Amino acid sequence: MPKLVLRPQRPTNPLIWCFAIICTVLAIAVIIVGIVVFVIYVVERPKMPSVSVTYAHLDNIYYDQARTLSVKISIVIKVVNDNAKAHTSFYDMSYVLGFYGVEIAKLGADPFDVRKNSSIEFNYLVKSSSIPLSLGETETVNLSLRQNRMSFDLKGATKTRWRVGLVGSVKFWLNLNCELHLPVNGSSIYPHCTTKSK
Repeated sequence: MPKLVLRPQRPTNPLIWCFAIICTVLAIAVIIVGIVVFVIYVVERPKMPSVSVTYAHLDNIYYDQARTLSVKISIVIKVVNDNAKAHTSFYDMSYVLGFYGVEIAKLGADPFDVRKNSSIEFNYLVKSSSIPLSLGETETVNLSLRQNRMSFDLKGATKTRWRVGLVGSVKFWLNLNCELHLPVNGSSIYPHCTTKSK
């Protein structure tokens, strides 16, 4: 029966040991950070701030035979911070009010802060200049007047930033895309239109 010959084992390369130790330390650090972030989230319960259109009214409409349209519209935009422990900053607020692709007005605000568990309302009174209409747009306006309502769209975004415990500053885009169907008879609407984060 042949004899089994055992060869001496080579020692593990020190570089492999160093790499293994570094990977282990990083894995432990990631787990600890994840636990800390989760605990802070549970304690702080951060809520996404929001921007919404809460009121809209077609104050006046002027439409003549020369195929020009001008409108006067009241819009209220509400900014809400539901965080119980953090102020929220809003900046780069910019919205465009349009009528079938024609820009009527730009709505915005300078940078501002909203205190915790608080809100701010912005009242906009939009007066458009005379909007020349194409033949197709004229037919759309005539149809809208017969249906007793004019349709407008409000699109844009606001940047927001707030601090969440030890995690640091959190930033989001709040995107708003609303269709406003405003009665021509002077009635007000209270749309359920709010932002989505990005």
